[in-house]
Amino acid sequence: MASVVLTRCTSGRLPALAAVILLLSAVPAVRSSQGDKEPVYRDCVKLCVRTNCTGVRLRGFEANQPHYMALTGWTCRDDCRYQCMWTTVGLYQAEGFRIPQFHGKWPFARFLCFEEPASALASLLNGLACLLMLLRYRSTVPRQSPMYHTINAFSLISLNAWFWSTVFHTRDTYLTEKMDYFCATAVILYSIYLCCVRTLGLRRPGVSSMVGALLILIFTSHVSYLTFVSFDYGYNMAANTAIGMVNLLWWLCWCWQNRRTLPYWWKCGSVVLLLHGLALLELLDFPPLLWILDAHAVWHLSTIPVHFLFYSFLIDDSLYLLNTEKMGVKVE
Repeated sequence: MASVVLTRCTSGRLPALAAVILLLSAVPAVRSSQGDKEPVYRDCVKLCVRTNCTGVRLRGFEANQPHYMALTGWTCRDDCRYQCMWTTVGLYQAEGFRIPQFHGKWPFARFLCFEEPASALASLLNGLACLLMLLRYRSTVPRQSPMYHTINAFSLISLNAWFWSTVFHTRDTYLTEKMDYFCATAVILYSIYLCCVRTLGLRRPGVSSMVGALLILIFTSHVSYLTFVSFDYGYNMAANTAIGMVNLLWWLCWCWQNRRTLPYWWKCGSVVLLLHGLALLELLDFPPLLWILDAHAVWHLSTIPVHFLFYSFLIDDSLYLLNTEKMGVKVE
């Protein structure tokens, strides 16, 4: 939906920082759901850990574990939880009960090291679509276009978000979950900034600078609260919904104002309506089909074509701005 840049550290601090990051990435995200509250699940995990995750059996597990599983942080305890999850699911099915969630997620069939194969693949495809269209944008639009650098920055932030989405759906840990959530918020906020620059900043750069500073403050406060106060899923959803509505209404207002002068306005309007409409797929929240495809994966898959329409709009608009600038026409 770019890479994470770490500031230079002294030689003494770098190993410590790396150790902290590796430790955080190995800590599973902790959430509670009906399935993991079941005594049969908890007793199964305890017995499995006590039997298989100590002494000789633990060394045997580590020796036989595929390298890709070890590299992505799968531990003996994680494997116990995975096996016991399916034991519990089998009991629920035998009794005719609805499939429960475990640790805030539906049960998914693991493929290689991928916890949620369909969502991981969909996130990767979204990232590739974004990258492909960014390259097309760069090859089509001259650097002199007024929005060129702002759109490039937006694309890099989106690529970073899709990278972390892919990582999170591959391996759900304390670090990857937060990076997925925070990077998604960053994309929405930067989309607001992109809209601000397009609608106001080209004529009043000071306004877009102030809005940009405000958005950075909002993002910093949001991340700080979720990191140091409480990782509140309800608050995170409400906050993203609120800023998403600002983004939606601002872009739609611009589209309405320019519907008679810009023949490509409908592309922008369609994109923002599609993105917000497709997000409603999340409300379906059904157990995964074939233990792979759930509502979240369907949502991610449905957004892949939207990248092509959005960048088509960005290319048309950037070329329009470049031409009007050359002719000295006032930009609306």
